[in-house]
Amino acid sequence: MSAKDQAPTVIVLAAGRGTRMRSATPKVLHDLCGAPLVDWVVRAALGAAAHRVVVVDQPARPLVGRLRDGVDVVEQHADRHGEGTAGAVAAAVELIDPQRPVVVLAGDVPLVSPDSIAALAAAHRESGAGATLLTTELDDPSGYGRVVRDERGNVARVVETKQPGDATPDELLIREVNTGIYAFDGGLLVAALARVGTDNAQNERYLPDVLAILRGDGHDVGGFRSDDPNLVRGVNDRVQLGEIRAIAQQQIIAAHQRAGVTVVNPASTVIDRDVEIGGDTVIEPGCVLRGATRIGSGATIGPHTTVVDGQLGDGVSAVHSHILGAVAEPGATIGPFSYLRPGAALRTTAKAGAFVEIKNSDIGPGSKVPHLSYIGDADVGPGTNLGAATITANYDGRNKHRTTIGAGVKTGVDTTLVAPVTIGDGAYTGAGSVITKDVPADGLGIARNRQRTLEGYAQLVEQRAADEDA
Repeated sequence: MSAKDQAPTVIVLAAGRGTRMRSATPKVLHDLCGAPLVDWVVRAALGAAAHRVVVVDQPARPLVGRLRDGVDVVEQHADRHGEGTAGAVAAAVELIDPQRPVVVLAGDVPLVSPDSIAALAAAHRESGAGATLLTTELDDPSGYGRVVRDERGNVARVVETKQPGDATPDELLIREVNTGIYAFDGGLLVAALARVGTDNAQNERYLPDVLAILRGDGHDVGGFRSDDPNLVRGVNDRVQLGEIRAIAQQQIIAAHQRAGVTVVNPASTVIDRDVEIGGDTVIEPGCVLRGATRIGSGATIGPHTTVVDGQLGDGVSAVHSHILGAVAEPGATIGPFSYLRPGAALRTTAKAGAFVEIKNSDIGPGSKVPHLSYIGDADVGPGTNLGAATITANYDGRNKHRTTIGAGVKTGVDTTLVAPVTIGDGAYTGAGSVITKDVPADGLGIARNRQRTLEGYAQLVEQRAADEDA
């Protein structure tokens, strides 16, 4: 049988309540660099070419609709399967192919890698063992179960060390620990699960009891050692979540750096897991790149710029700005202190300058919104320059209306365009105008009171003050 035919069924245990998180959100749905904890584990399983991924959920089914397509979700019924890890795995029995190996992962151990899963499955397949533990060596193994091997190198037992006296002095010297990640022969696992009892202080059915059953039946239990210490890093509370986030963030940034991205100060930079960045882009200090953000090559982002689900092209510059669900095509410039909201699009070499807010608007190629403006629900043609404090008044209190501004338009400073209104190609507006009617191409729109000048007004004010004081 080929390796493909022996691709494992991967079961992800995600039914724990996570009470130590002190949260209404289930533990495995807490965010880690842009994705729920459990999705990190599921993605690793899929990356290891799993035949099937099964996630064991709580009875309340909080994971429904929160997982990737193609992932099976089963419910751990306490009254049917019992509590504990063996009960959780038993919830997935109907989806286990007895002819395939089964890999069991924890949904709160997010840093497990596809390579580790694949290597464990391969080692288990080649050994012919009934079960194989994934182990690792730690410089400080305190608190972890020690792996005791027999004379043939198989796992004789796992010694817990949580309480004084659990292990002998010699066993405490062992640095090889159990990661809690297992591979099983599918058929043997199904048969053994039915024999796991609750004869323990917690009255629960524990998955490690399957190992003793298999050994008792004459099957080998192997141990595959990995050099990745992150395999034992689970999340039980928010302190541990923060520690794992720091490790994951370091890995994410390092991967971008190796791919040709300059991250000036990694310690002050936040980049979510699924962010894409092109080569020779520079990420300045204080930047936050989140969600489905895509950044091209040769761009400069920051300092202190936040991009959430933004699409920024090659050579874009964004300084001290907030970009949310917006698009900036190659060569566009943003900021400082711009706010690009969903639906905003800066076309090639367009500019959103200082203290500019743009929402649901298309700014044409080469057009500029240099400073102190709000552009909402507008279409701006190419080569247009909107003067300082240009405002599109797009909301009448009940409905939003669009403004259409043509190519090569020049608005004077402090122009308000009251939508719906159209400014034709090449048109101008006078400074301080409130434009409520369309301006034709090449025309000039002016809407303001004529200036009145009172000469000697300052002296009149001074005389009036003197008369009042008298």
